[in-house]
Amino acid sequence: MVSIFITAFIVGGLICVVGQLLFDVAKLTPAHTLCILVVTGSVLDGLGLYEPLIDFAGAGATIPITSFGNALTHGAMAEAEKHGLIGVVTGMFEVTSSGISSAILFGFIASVIFKSKGKV
Repeated sequence: MVSIFITAFIVGGLICVVGQLLFDVAKLTPAHTLCILVVTGSVLDGLGLYEPLIDFAGAGATIPITSFGNALTHGAMAEAEKHGLIGVVTGMFEVTSSGISSAILFGFIASVIFKSKGKV
């Protein structure tokens, strides 16, 4: 049981280290880093490499932002097999819609609670 947690911690930590290195060494903006990590997860899923990583690391691979790219590609490929080209678009939104909706809802709730203000 402990080895599962350690494996998840190490793999998730390595993904975060890559993101931090993109910030510090490559001097990339958060938006660039986010895009690189999402696209990396998407490409790894397209090559069939992200699912074995999830099997190996569990939450260490499903929690970081690379998992969002994995979900987009996984949903698109699954629906494309069933419905063709239109399935590519609907599959992406079907799989990720709950996460996106939650982010919007909780962001709104946080902005109301903490009385966010625009930049001055």
